[in-house]
Amino acid sequence: MLTGPVKFSLLVEIQIDSPTPALERQAVLDSVEQAVLADELGYHAVWAVEHHGLLEYSHCSAPEVLLGFVAARTRRIRLGHAVTLTPHRYNHPIRVAERIATLDILSGGRVSWGSGKSSSHTEQGAFQVDRSELDGQWREALEMIPRMWRSDVFEWSGVHFQIPPTPILPKPVQRPHPPIFAACSRPESVVLAGSLGVGSLNFTAGTDEVLADKVRAYRQAIGGVAARESSRVNNHFASTPTALVLDDDRAACAYGFRGSRFFGEALATYFFSPTRVVGPLEVARDPLSPGQLDEAMARRSRSGGPLTSVIGDPAAAREAVERFQAAGVDELILVMQMATIPQAVVLQSLRTFAEKVMPFF
Repeated sequence: MLTGPVKFSLLVEIQIDSPTPALERQAVLDSVEQAVLADELGYHAVWAVEHHGLLEYSHCSAPEVLLGFVAARTRRIRLGHAVTLTPHRYNHPIRVAERIATLDILSGGRVSWGSGKSSSHTEQGAFQVDRSELDGQWREALEMIPRMWRSDVFEWSGVHFQIPPTPILPKPVQRPHPPIFAACSRPESVVLAGSLGVGSLNFTAGTDEVLADKVRAYRQAIGGVAARESSRVNNHFASTPTALVLDDDRAACAYGFRGSRFFGEALATYFFSPTRVVGPLEVARDPLSPGQLDEAMARRSRSGGPLTSVIGDPAAAREAVERFQAAGVDELILVMQMATIPQAVVLQSLRTFAEKVMPFF
């Protein structure tokens, strides 16, 4: 697999362990502080999710507001939606196009737009989403929105949307439009993203070989589209590993793998459950035992082991990044803010990674 420069970014989930109103307010403010520091340190982008009702896992329900506030506090860092929930019960395509264009203007053309649909029964139930129409609505909206940005007057007659001739205002700064991405983790959804000519936002899971296979499949799928419509194609594969980097390797692992366990178990609870989940999560929160920590540290470099995190001291982090780079990944969207990790540790990790890992790539 050919390798190239890797971009480094930050994912904002706003995770909270046992939230109270005060902790929730602080977590939102903490996410802004992380983004501002990431801008100062030279990170490529800050990506914000959109989730609704996912207690503890994500309190980031209004990313358009959060990213607008971050835009005013930063100068260079790109602002990513990872993702806007695009089926129209969540967000009508016209409103998505308007909001993204407005943010692109206010930020001076720094927006990247990711689209998704959420497999969480909790969110689908809250918005009365018809699961049988979910994929169709998403694909139709994904086709419509870039056309809105390119058209003086937009009209549409489709399966799920009927829109009479309407000017969609304002238009984004970036031309022909901001880079477009799709959330995809399963092999078939990675290929679909490539066939649609959009970037891949891929949750990390599996081994080096599994990831490399996904990247190869994505490049093959997008290659044909790029040959026909090169100006509108976004050939970009991003992965979202959990990450925590400190000078003290064992301390980084104690914080990082504890947070990663919370993150993974909370994600599985909401997205793999066959029913709606409401209330405090039944996930592990305590520190890892010495034996669990030893096993987690040993597993980082084990042949054939998982490639899902960038956790440890700078040397271990560089080794992990090299593995992602070898698999062909263009961007690592680092999940540093995990519910059990104090804000001071997250900020130190951002600094350590920027100073002692990023310069090597």
